[in-house]
Amino acid sequence: MALTPKESGEHIVKNAKYVRVLPEGIEKLTQEVIAGILDKRIDVSNFSQHDMHPKPTDAYAAEWIFLVDTLNFCFWTPTNYTKYKVNEQTGYFALCAAVNRAIAEGVDITNAEFYSKIDAETLRHIFRSDDGDTEVPLFDKRISCLHEVGNRLLEKWSGKFENVVLAAKNSAKELLTLIVQEFPCFRDEADFAGQRVAIYKRAQILIGDLWACYRGVGLGAFNDLECITMFADYRIPQVLVHFNSLEYTPELLELLKKDQIMENGDPMEVEIRGASIYIVEKVKDAVLEELAEKHPDVSKANVNAILIDHFLWDYRRQFAKELEHIPFHKTLSVYY
Repeated sequence: MALTPKESGEHIVKNAKYVRVLPEGIEKLTQEVIAGILDKRIDVSNFSQHDMHPKPTDAYAAEWIFLVDTLNFCFWTPTNYTKYKVNEQTGYFALCAAVNRAIAEGVDITNAEFYSKIDAETLRHIFRSDDGDTEVPLFDKRISCLHEVGNRLLEKWSGKFENVVLAAKNSAKELLTLIVQEFPCFRDEADFAGQRVAIYKRAQILIGDLWACYRGVGLGAFNDLECITMFADYRIPQVLVHFNSLEYTPELLELLKKDQIMENGDPMEVEIRGASIYIVEKVKDAVLEELAEKHPDVSKANVNAILIDHFLWDYRRQFAKELEHIPFHKTLSVYY
């Protein structure tokens, strides 16, 4: 049985050979997060207000989130390659733009009956890029994921992800267990230092997106949200290195600079992602402690790993040029 993501982060950092966690950098990041909470840059409404995301009043919102997070992986581009773009958006937002364009064109894309048997030609048209030539990465894997989750929803959940959410009875922990049991393409695990570790980036972001979209009520109401960690990907480590909370050994840094593809499950890759979880957990705890001490009137509703992750991810996009010199690991994987 795999450790939880939080336990995995602790186990990975304790046994790491290629990364170091730096307390002074964690303190620096803590102060940045506190500033973000105080000036409302970190706020659940930021997700709901993004015009790419569905509103909680949209009937298809939960199915949209499930579809998008099923496909939310591997948008990086090798150096000097043409970026995949849809409506001038790149990365995750290019995916959102493609899905929203399909909905606007009358495609029943959030329906499991439709995507459980979608063919390559149809999906290629849905994912068409602005230049008409650049294909979304791992195209064949995306078809496989859609078929896998669509068929499982039809077999067991009456074709609706909403039914999976309801079965969890407002428990994020239970929903996480259900997602990784029912849909193997979300089962983001590895063997590391004698333990089965779980990162669960996409499964956790799915829960985080539900919570953020519904603002913690209805389908987004969870009574144990603290069990959800940040969503370990390849971009947030750049921010953690920038704040000197994460450091790579010369050996790892050299490898990253070479743009070498890392295998999913490689110890170096697992260490980067595990350390990301560990650092954000430490930041979250430190933020809660300082707010209680110095800002007791500030709501703790916006202090969780989900919103800290959103903040760090947005920070990387906002300061992309300043952070460009920090290499990031590249893995061809459906898990992130």
